[in-house]
Amino acid sequence: MISREFPERRQESLAPQNRQQSLAPQNRLEGPRRAALERGGALLMVLWLAAALSAIAFSLAASVRAEIEHSATAADGLRATYLATGAVERGIQWMLWGPDYRLPSGGPRFWEPNQPRLTMSFPSGDALVEMIPESSKLNINTASAEQLERLVMAVSNDPARSRDITAAILDWRGSAARPEFDQFYLSIRPTFRARHASFQEIEELLLVRGMTPELFYGNYVPDLEGRLFATGGLRDSLSVWGSMGPFDINGVSPALMAAQGMQPAAVQAVMERRRVEPFHNLAEVGARGISAPGMSVGGNVIWTLRATARLRGADGRPTEVIRTASATIKLLDRRRNIMPLHVLRWYEDAWSQFAVAPAPVPGVFRP
Repeated sequence: MISREFPERRQESLAPQNRQQSLAPQNRLEGPRRAALERGGALLMVLWLAAALSAIAFSLAASVRAEIEHSATAADGLRATYLATGAVERGIQWMLWGPDYRLPSGGPRFWEPNQPRLTMSFPSGDALVEMIPESSKLNINTASAEQLERLVMAVSNDPARSRDITAAILDWRGSAARPEFDQFYLSIRPTFRARHASFQEIEELLLVRGMTPELFYGNYVPDLEGRLFATGGLRDSLSVWGSMGPFDINGVSPALMAAQGMQPAAVQAVMERRRVEPFHNLAEVGARGISAPGMSVGGNVIWTLRATARLRGADGRPTEVIRTASATIKLLDRRRNIMPLHVLRWYEDAWSQFAVAPAPVPGVFRP
């Protein structure tokens, strides 16, 4: 009995020892494996954290770069604005000095009445100041329906549209209201009523039914080679300080010349001469064989000075930063006024074709 149970007991006593011996190599393997897994998890966590920090740093760098560029652009724009404003103020000062100061060649040192534009150079950039006599424009408050329609036709080249806009202008400045126009103004948002009185600002024309910014400021049309160039708008031909004629041929717009009955060839001849030098008298106009009905030279009292300024870069070359400004002034009698000049209007931003128009193309009509 004892001899039969002894082997079984021996096996039971040896079982735990055998299990411990068999688990010992496995435990020795699991220790390094667990440590390797822990190190791998930590490395993966570090990599994810580094990627997150890199993304945050990249986003922050991009934001800082964008803000720096935005600030630099805003600063350049402000400098160009001050440059345009300074050009207008310098132009006013040059007008005050007038033709009293001459160069050794006999030309004006600063300005003379027939001079269409002034070129100025500053340490930070250059500016071009257009000298626009208001008497070279048609008076929008006194022009007849026929004159207005011919002028709008010369700008829009659309007979039906010209008739509609002319009727709207007459309604706006007339005391008798027409229901169809008032209903239109009350149907749009925001609503408003027509003045039914004289235009106080030429910008009121933008409110008239049928008027568009392209007609008011001018548009771009292609030349024979497909390149775009700027054409003048009604702003260049109408004014609340305008005249009923004759119009100064050195400042009158091509559209108004066409509305006055001048032929396209004559209009282009006038523009080509004005790019080189102004007309000093009507005899010079006739000497070129130009028929210019309703035109004159000089005699202007109210002027608009429109400056287009462009910054120069660190390398001295012109940049793409351009700003404009303008002022409308009235010249007074120097013998009776200590300050022989009165500023009627000032515009911090005044669109000009010189800001964006390409170089003149030979043989192509440009205003």
